[in-house]
Amino acid sequence: QVRLVESGGGLVQAGGSLTVSCAASGRFDYIDFMAWYRQAPGKQRDLVGKITSGQSTDYADSVKGRFTISRDNAQNTVYLRMNSLNAEDTAVYYCNAYIYQGRQWDEYWGQGTQVTVSS
Repeated sequence: QVRLVESGGGLVQAGGSLTVSCAASGRFDYIDFMAWYRQAPGKQRDLVGKITSGQSTDYADSVKGRFTISRDNAQNTVYLRMNSLNAEDTAVYYCNAYIYQGRQWDEYWGQGTQVTVSS
């Protein structure tokens, strides 16, 4: 069974930094792009950024210049480095990935990790 497991969330002061990670486990053939989404209370889940297997990245305008996504293909892990955090970044952060396994592509989500920024 394929799973995505996030870690590294927590409480941080405004202006601080935090890194969250997401590791894929189980049996699969290939991971295409991996992405981070976030969902604040009472709001929809929004894309934060994504990274392809070739390390190309794309970010939401709200986090450009502050957040960095990186990926370790050998470890099947994606990271989200968040700098200059502010209260608006408070949300549950979810890992997302498209994984090829058993001759088909499937979309997977992690369970989410809470990031809280105190002002």
